[in-house]
Amino acid sequence: MSHDGIMNGSQIMVVMSTVEQWLSFKSLLQDSSGDKHLQVTSSSLGSNEVCDLTADGHSISFHYADLKQDLTEEGISQAINGCFKSCTGGISTFLLLIQGGHYMKRERRMIEILQAHFGAEALKYLVVLSLEDGKVADTLDDALLELISVCDGRYCRITSSAATDELRALLEMVDCMLTENGMTGYTETMLTEARKRSTEDSAMKMLKQTVREAQEKEEAFEQLVKQQEERRAKEIEELKAKHAEERKKEAAEKGQYETKRESLEEAVMSHRAMLQLQMSATDDNDTKKLSVILLGLSGSGKSSALNLILERAGNQYSANRSGVEAPQPTLSCERKEVFAAGRRLVLVDTPELWDEDEVENVELVKDCLALSLPGPHVFLLVLQVGRFTQGECEMLGHLQRIFGRDLTEHTIVLFVHSDGNQRRPQRISDYVAGAHAALQGLIRKCGSRYYELNATASHNALSYPQVNDLLSGMNKLVASHGGRSYVVKRFTVQELKERKKVIEERKEGALEVNYLLKDA
Repeated sequence: MSHDGIMNGSQIMVVMSTVEQWLSFKSLLQDSSGDKHLQVTSSSLGSNEVCDLTADGHSISFHYADLKQDLTEEGISQAINGCFKSCTGGISTFLLLIQGGHYMKRERRMIEILQAHFGAEALKYLVVLSLEDGKVADTLDDALLELISVCDGRYCRITSSAATDELRALLEMVDCMLTENGMTGYTETMLTEARKRSTEDSAMKMLKQTVREAQEKEEAFEQLVKQQEERRAKEIEELKAKHAEERKKEAAEKGQYETKRESLEEAVMSHRAMLQLQMSATDDNDTKKLSVILLGLSGSGKSSALNLILERAGNQYSANRSGVEAPQPTLSCERKEVFAAGRRLVLVDTPELWDEDEVENVELVKDCLALSLPGPHVFLLVLQVGRFTQGECEMLGHLQRIFGRDLTEHTIVLFVHSDGNQRRPQRISDYVAGAHAALQGLIRKCGSRYYELNATASHNALSYPQVNDLLSGMNKLVASHGGRSYVVKRFTVQELKERKKVIEERKEGALEVNYLLKDA
């Protein structure tokens, strides 16, 4: 058949759409019938609706079956098939109507059903038509673009203002499609072949499923037998071990109890003597003390870090810290001590040393320096991972004005992971490499010395090696200064010693008052 023959012949299109879109399309066709070159007639063919369009001697017949939203896949397939069966004696193609360029879930379902029941060949004879009176999509989604690509670009738009020209463009597109596909359209033979392939595919799928289920049952049976054999062997071994243990226990229970009691008493006495020896040895020799002051803004994690360092440095380890209450805000300077790696480690916790107006609290400064005697040897600048505020950006400048510009030579930056951080901790080197330039500058001023400490409940076990690394880093820093402590020139050593004595007397008085109140 020649191209002219197609233009002078009659074509039939099976329309796939919702009722609303079909009515909108019919209305556009009827509104265009005022053009003397276009003629539109409507009729019924059984349960299907038919609209015939004639333009310049070329006629096309649109067949539509009502596709209700509650129809099953089989119902939609039968409705489309009914339309297709009514297209006897003509060329059959498919027309998908969408609204305003929106490719909705219901239209996707129609295309899936079309391919499932009519085969992939049906898409060679598919045209997508967008009715664009009303809201129109800004961009076409990927699913629609993919469908248009499969349909070799057969996508038309139609509006009421230019319906006549756009309907002619639709007719020309259908002519070109049929010319490319050999003038035949989608035929009954194609449908028969598609259903034959579908049946064969279904049978093969069922066969594969049956084979797979048989294999799974066989594997499950073999696994069950293996588990039963392993369980029986384990039960026999456990029974033998239980009998042997009971015989040993009956023969030596009393002797074991006595030995255990004596060993525990000896261990307690030995441990107590060792502690007393260490306390006396270290207290009398200040040169073996390493004194550290923790600095940082409120909420940075100073107290959490101090508690973890105390636990890990003292070889204490709790597998589950989830029940431990969060440390309360630090309101005054506090001194903690622990014996670690052959020397006494002194840790001084501090609140913020200046107020909101950036005015220094001289009393707190003197307290932290007095409590750190015979130090301080190291300043730990505590920052919370994931938080670097303007206040923390300016913090180093405040500290240098308080303690002196050489503070940075004795400072280590300590990053603390809290429970508010990410679930899986990021490597601290990666965090620093991607940090704000101001934070990187702060670390460089502190000699690029930084460590991390994980205070989260979920990754608490990571803190043990982290504390060891931190202690090693502090020892190296102190060794680089010949073991000498940092001197703040604005206060004399004698002044700080007197301050320390006052703090200790005040603390002893508070303890005595609490004791008397308790007895009362």
